[in-house]
Formats: sequence, C-alpha cells, structure tokens
Amino acid sequence: MDFITACSNLRATNYSIANADRHQTKLIAGKIIPAIATTTAMVTGFVCFELYKLVQKAPLESYKNAFANLALPFLSFSEPIAAPKREYKSIEWTLWSRIDIDQGDITLQQFLDHFKSQYQLEVSMISFGVSILYSGFMTSKKKLQERLPMPMSELAKTVTKTDFNDKQRYLVFEVCCTDEDDEDVETPYVRYKFR
Repeated sequence: MDFITACSNLRATNYSIANADRHQTKLIAGKIIPAIATTTAMVTGFVCFELYKLVQKAPLESYKNAFANLALPFLSFSEPIAAPKREYKSIEWTLWSRIDIDQGDITLQQFLDHFKSQYQLEVSMISFGVSILYSGFMTSKKKLQERLPMPMSELAKTVTKTDFNDKQRYLVFEVCCTDEDDEDVETPYVRYKFR
C-alpha cells in the first residue's frame, strides 16, 4: 500500500494534482480493485466461450462480439460479419488475405513476371511503406532500367534510404495491378520473404 501511495503521489505531483495520504489512497484503490477484478473475470469468460468455438471450428454465425458496461449495467451481443470477398478469375481473397512470395531475393523484373505468370496481372505500382519502388508511369526510363535488375530488398533499401536489421526476413508491399483489359484489380498485400 505504501508503494501504491508513493507512486500515485509522484504521478500527481507531475501533473499538479493534490497528493493523497495513505488512507485516501486505500479508499480510492478499494473502489477500483473490485471493479477491475469483476470486469476482468467477465471478459475472460467471454473470451473462453469464443475460444471453445474456435477450437470446435464453429461456423461464423455462432461467434459473438460482446459489449459490456458494468456501471450502467449494460450487456450487449452482436454477430460479427464476414470480411467482404474479392474475386479475380479463380482467385478469391478477403481483407485478411495476403500473397506470400517465398522465392528468395528475386529481382524487380522477376517480381513483375511472377505476377504476370501466376495471377495474369500486370503490376502498375509497388509501394513499400510511403515509398514507391516501381510504377508503370515512371517518367525516367533510365531509373526504370536501373531498378529492374535490382533484388527487391536492395531496391527497398535504396529507395527508402534505410537498412533492415539482421533478424528481419520479410518485407510488406502494397501492389496495384491491372488485368488484360487494363481494368484495376484490387489485390491483398504481398508478404515477401527475402532471407
């Protein structure tokens, strides 16, 4: 209790709030701790119910989102909705999907060819964070010719002017694509394994 009093008074002093003595701190903490315990127990119970459903591979309709406010008292449940599905030819994906590329540190040209052969899509732009690594409308042909033979990790390092730590194995790219009719096709993000 002395530790809690000392810490709360240090914080109060930082923010120009009046300090509380040990008795006041015990009174305040005495009201908070039961509320934290009951809320934590309730949330843990709800999570365990959902975990059982997950282990049993229950259909989406059996899952529930819970909203609780013990001060009112108010408890509400709702059914989650499925992520909208996108489809291109025989490939289907949602907001939670991703494209995994695990072929080593391939060049930009090989990356573009992979999308063309695997998905029949023409890559119009590749971005990494806030940096554009490639775009079909690159004004400088010289810059394009420099980048095409570069490995993707080296390209990302060069354009962003950053380095990757030794433990990093993946890069995440946002890719914009068009189909053979030159229509934009939404694709999930690309998780690219370069090490």
